[in-house]
Amino acid sequence: MGERKRIGVLTSGGDCAGLNPVIRSVVLRADTYGWEVLGIRQATHGLMSDPPQATVLNPKDMNPLLTAGGTMLGTTNKGNPFAFPMADGTLEDRSEEIIRGYHQLGLDAMIGVGGDGSMAILRKLAQQGNWNLVGIPKTIDNDVGVTERSVGFDTAMNIATEALDRLHFTAASHSRVIILEVMGRDAGHIAISAGIAGGANIVLIPEIPYSLDKVCAKLKERQEQGKTYSLIVVAEAVKSVGGEAITVTDGGGECRLGGVGQHLSEQICDRQVADTRVTVLGHVQRGGIPSPLDRLIGSAFGVAAVDLIAAGEFDRIVTWQNRKVVSVAIKDAIAHYRDVDPYGTLVKTARGLGIYLGD
Repeated sequence: MGERKRIGVLTSGGDCAGLNPVIRSVVLRADTYGWEVLGIRQATHGLMSDPPQATVLNPKDMNPLLTAGGTMLGTTNKGNPFAFPMADGTLEDRSEEIIRGYHQLGLDAMIGVGGDGSMAILRKLAQQGNWNLVGIPKTIDNDVGVTERSVGFDTAMNIATEALDRLHFTAASHSRVIILEVMGRDAGHIAISAGIAGGANIVLIPEIPYSLDKVCAKLKERQEQGKTYSLIVVAEAVKSVGGEAITVTDGGGECRLGGVGQHLSEQICDRQVADTRVTVLGHVQRGGIPSPLDRLIGSAFGVAAVDLIAAGEFDRIVTWQNRKVVSVAIKDAIAHYRDVDPYGTLVKTARGLGIYLGD
């Protein structure tokens, strides 16, 4: 069976559906090698603690994780360890504390599950601290370069599509324009995919500039054709009419994307085009039971990541390409940002269906 190893697994960045199936897959595959898996709590914050916050993951406890949303290990998307915010307002490099935690646990390798930002940080820690690192891509935004699929995207897209399915009926009942604002950070993957699958009439994504006058003209055209209601999907990174990013500030003072749906609603109402309502899905897209596809992708990624460790292949990330799991260098995966191709299949499909993209 070979030398017994101890490997760590952590989830970093924003949560999403499919993380628990990844953890389950890592543990079950490692068990076939006779290895022990430690789950690191709260991402790198768990390694920063003294002693490190880690739990031995028992294969016998893994089955309920297949359908569980979120991450049993917890996660964080705050606090860059190389410039960590301290209580006095200063920034401190705490990378050595995290590196020490890895070695204190006696790990032979680490599997990091995260998006491009998390992967960049984990890779820097690994290089500095002599870690054996393997990555698994996860993000509802589906914007990690190279891979066609990231864990979490399918569930988020399904939730947005279901919202559209429901909004059709209330929009039709009141002859309204309903705007659905979805997440996606700087990419429009959720918006364009859900817009097609959910039968939206207008989809606005950050990759394609839009004209509000043309959007209003399209709404009027639909009214003149006897189409009494319209559904608009807008990605959160779509800018204002004036070209500025629209953001909201939370109770903790953090500024994040959000509010473009309400901005569009006000602009359309000001032009007296239609009665509008806005639905903002927000973190609903991150929660819930993972879709079968996210369970499948997460399981395949977990097995492949453990197999990379067995083969002694590190500084690599597993990806989904042409219906196969293929590993690539982490630096190559995060070097290429994957937004929506304005000339790609999804955009061509949307246009072919008569969905208006704002330009």
